[in-house]
Amino acid sequence: MEDKVRYEMEFPIHASPSLLYQYIATPSGLSEWFADNVNSRGEMFTFIWDDSEEKAKLVSKRTGERVKFKWIDEEGNDSDYFFELKILEDEITKDVSILVVDFAEEDEIEESKLLWENQISDLKQVLGST
Repeated sequence: MEDKVRYEMEFPIHASPSLLYQYIATPSGLSEWFADNVNSRGEMFTFIWDDSEEKAKLVSKRTGERVKFKWIDEEGNDSDYFFELKILEDEITKDVSILVVDFAEEDEIEESKLLWENQISDLKQVLGST
């Protein structure tokens, strides 16, 4: 399997960091925009889309600031890949944005970025932030 490449995307969001955090760090929040359904047992999260299911471990979080999930492979081992959602707030303007850090194979980066754009668009719709 080809190594995946790390990429980052930043999206402005009109919402308070504390509200936004609820949508990126909780199963109920994530299931409103990120996946069809999200279940968790402790630090293990299961993301369900249509007929596919992916497992990830919540490896770090800082309340109101960020969450980082590491993907679990088919054998139940940690993979080398993760996705991270960071809430950024400009200290002067108080503008809020979300930084997405993810990995994709070189030839799938554009497709992955489009997927994130759609996901974040769904998040903005849920938040009432256009």
